[in-house]
Amino acid sequence: MRVLVKRYYQFHQLASDFGMHSIVTASNARLRYCADMKYLLTSLLLATPAFADPVSINRVVATPSGESWRFDVTLSHPDTGWDHYADGWRVLDMEGNELGMRVLHHPHVNEQPFTRSLSGVAIPAGTTQVQIEARCSVDGWTTRTTFDLPTQ
Repeated sequence: MRVLVKRYYQFHQLASDFGMHSIVTASNARLRYCADMKYLLTSLLLATPAFADPVSINRVVATPSGESWRFDVTLSHPDTGWDHYADGWRVLDMEGNELGMRVLHHPHVNEQPFTRSLSGVAIPAGTTQVQIEARCSVDGWTTRTTFDLPTQ
């Protein structure tokens, strides 16, 4: 639904830019458009770039290191540059409390998928699962996956 609403506002802005205010309207959370513009809007919707794709968490490796853990997380995302890229991931306990965060300081347009590490993550004793959540500079926190910690 979030993508649909986002695309509605993009189309509405496009229509406004070209002085076609009546082309796109919303009613009851559904898009309506003029019959003679159906193919134009369908083409625009299909031609929308992949910016709405969430960050994918491809692989997680957790390694105990003394009292803490090291996480190696492989992500993929259709980064387009500084205006839209995967900009972080974090480790959460099963209640959603943040245990550690890895900020990604630049886009990885030509490096997909990519792996980044975070060391020194303190995991409470007795914890068997954590969640890994990925973030995009445009869409925010988009993907969360549960990960079973290896036994020590």
